[in-house]
Amino acid sequence: MKFQIEDVTVCFPYDHIYPEQYSYMVELKRALDAKGHCLLEMPTGTGKTIALLSLITSYTLSKPQGAIKLIYCTRTVHEMEKTLAELKLLHNYQVKHLGPAAKILAIGLSSRKNLCVNPNVLEANNRDSVDAACRKRTASWVRALSAENPNVETCEFFENYERTASGAVLPPGVYTLQDLRAFGKEKGWCPYFLARHMVQLANVVVYSYQYLLDPKVAGIISKEMQKESVVVFDEAHNIDNVCIEALSVSVRRQTLDGASRNISRIEQEINRFKATDVNRLRDEYKRLVNGLALSGNLPGSDSWLSNPALPDDILREAVPGNIRRAEHFLHVLRRLLQYLTVRLDTEDVEKESPISFVASINNQAGIDQKTLKFCYDRLHSLMLTLEITDTDDFLHVQTICDFATLVGTYSRGFSIIIEPFDERMPHIPDPVLQLSCHDASLAIKPVFDRFQSVVITSGTLSPIDLYPRLLNFHPVVSRSFKMSLTRDCICPMVLTRGSDQLPVSTKFDMRSDPGVVRNYGKLLVEMVSIVPDGIVCFFVSYSYMDGIINTWNESGLLKDVLVVGYVSSFHLVFLMILLFQEIMQHKLVFIETQDVVETTLALDNYRRACDCGRGAVFFSVARGKVAEGIDFDRHYGRLVIMFGIPFQYTLSKILLARLEYLRDTFQIKEGDFLTFDALRQAAQCVGRVIRSKADYGMMIFADKRYSRHDKRSKLPGWILSHLRDAHLNLSTDMALHIAREFLRKMAQPYDKTGSSGKKTLLSQEDLEKMDGSGLQERLY
Repeated sequence: MKFQIEDVTVCFPYDHIYPEQYSYMVELKRALDAKGHCLLEMPTGTGKTIALLSLITSYTLSKPQGAIKLIYCTRTVHEMEKTLAELKLLHNYQVKHLGPAAKILAIGLSSRKNLCVNPNVLEANNRDSVDAACRKRTASWVRALSAENPNVETCEFFENYERTASGAVLPPGVYTLQDLRAFGKEKGWCPYFLARHMVQLANVVVYSYQYLLDPKVAGIISKEMQKESVVVFDEAHNIDNVCIEALSVSVRRQTLDGASRNISRIEQEINRFKATDVNRLRDEYKRLVNGLALSGNLPGSDSWLSNPALPDDILREAVPGNIRRAEHFLHVLRRLLQYLTVRLDTEDVEKESPISFVASINNQAGIDQKTLKFCYDRLHSLMLTLEITDTDDFLHVQTICDFATLVGTYSRGFSIIIEPFDERMPHIPDPVLQLSCHDASLAIKPVFDRFQSVVITSGTLSPIDLYPRLLNFHPVVSRSFKMSLTRDCICPMVLTRGSDQLPVSTKFDMRSDPGVVRNYGKLLVEMVSIVPDGIVCFFVSYSYMDGIINTWNESGLLKDVLVVGYVSSFHLVFLMILLFQEIMQHKLVFIETQDVVETTLALDNYRRACDCGRGAVFFSVARGKVAEGIDFDRHYGRLVIMFGIPFQYTLSKILLARLEYLRDTFQIKEGDFLTFDALRQAAQCVGRVIRSKADYGMMIFADKRYSRHDKRSKLPGWILSHLRDAHLNLSTDMALHIAREFLRKMAQPYDKTGSSGKKTLLSQEDLEKMDGSGLQERLY
């Protein structure tokens, strides 16, 4: 369908559109017209991605005089592929109805591991190893050597790409990662370097958050993106945490030991060069004296990481004289390692500001702030001069230089925290020195300053007014949309007590209470007996999930209980054993672990169990892999149970330091941030159950604290609008009754078009008949 939004003709590849999609496009256009940033919260399952793509591409086609590039940032490769598949559908529709003028070039960009087609390179185990294996074949000095010695292995795909030079281009179209690999194999070109080259020429680029937010990567990939670009951060509810992680570094004893080995090997390489090619070291020294850019004109195959500091914070001057010579630089690194080793050898938790930490380094190791600031650039230059290709072996010394540059660059928004052990396992010595960033706005500020429009969108941004304060920007549009439904296909419930009327909660002083454990178990048993297909359970942490499952299933406790002689405890353990056995009678049980491969296998088998009609229960963890990127649509998720409120570990020194910074800098109270963070995670978990309007599912918030208005009000509006007052203070048997009624109601046929009264599918004619006010009335 085609319709007008003011002066823009929008091409939408479906015959009908949801009212909230239309409203979403209207608000998005307002932000683009204003050339400003916006925050938009859109319920899950309402076509947010296609609405974004349709409006922005149509906006560009309607205003050819101001060509706009779309930079679409996703969290995972899976989400990237889904976005490109939607864009391919839209592009085909636009070309069909608008002709060749609508043709665009859209590509996805990912790591070498996801784009490489050289089988010898792909034999490496992880991403860093694949990167290093690629550089061993594509570095400029390796290729120069291969011209003299045919036995030196190069990459035929890269060589073909280089020989083609400017002729290596992608024709217009939408290319997923799989399409790029297929095109590369067909042409004999390297898909990774081809995509890197085409990023500047493409109309739409889809890649990971890190390509814009992590300075080490953004300085290579995104530094030449046009200011007129529109940047979209999709599923951006955790964008503040992504920003903080990009500028934080952890140093452990293993890091220091590995860095020491790295420095020894670099020293050997320097001695080898002194004996064979001393001119190369002399040329590097002259270049550093003149203050020339270290990586400004490097071939793409030679540049792998930029400076970890933000571009505007890097000094535009020569490298300090005391580290221009390679030997002197290594001596500085050894003194820094010695200092960090002493600092790690502590029995007490220590916290310092960057200013005092740098002063301490200067006093005890004789390394000043400017020298620290240039450590990463100096290491990068030296590794290029020494022609080191196996960069994966030098990750430890890169981490140390990363740390040095950041601590030497920033005086605010950071803390150095040294912990001798993890407080949750105090009997295991595991010292760690952490440079922790507390200010998310530092990483995203260059993005806000550089691009004319940045769109932050997700299904769970509530409370939406906190994000401008966390990210320190002023949106021109900030809106939260509700979900228009022809039937109440979402059934959220707040369960506060078990059938025995004892309260349930994961509050620290209650979570181990036998009554709470028993009632959580009975809730699950009752639900698996009446809910068809898949049930997903989210726990507040891995440790709590492991503990409660063990309690439900551990038969070895019987002997201990009999010895102690507590009848009530005996009954509890015996009941827990029966509970777990009863769950297995109804459905198979699968569990998420911290191992990605194991979790992927468990998910695959969970889906197979649901597909064959057996049904299954999946135990997962808030903030885990499953909670963030996995959909449990249709029969894969008819019920989500959120056991407790997923607060962060409040004794964490890093969290406490961040809370203190937020309070002092942005006037955000500790309790407000903790509640906001926990409830957005809970909303993200329960949102997995509903992925379209034809879907249906139930959400149970199993904790008495959800009945409090100050907690509950932080949930997204599209969930609260379906949370009735009668569902706010339920016991297990009451929740069971509501679940039966809901499932019976959902089993009835329903009118998808909404002709019975609630119209949630609008045709082109409907849009032409209605003005803006009429649309708002239908939506709200």
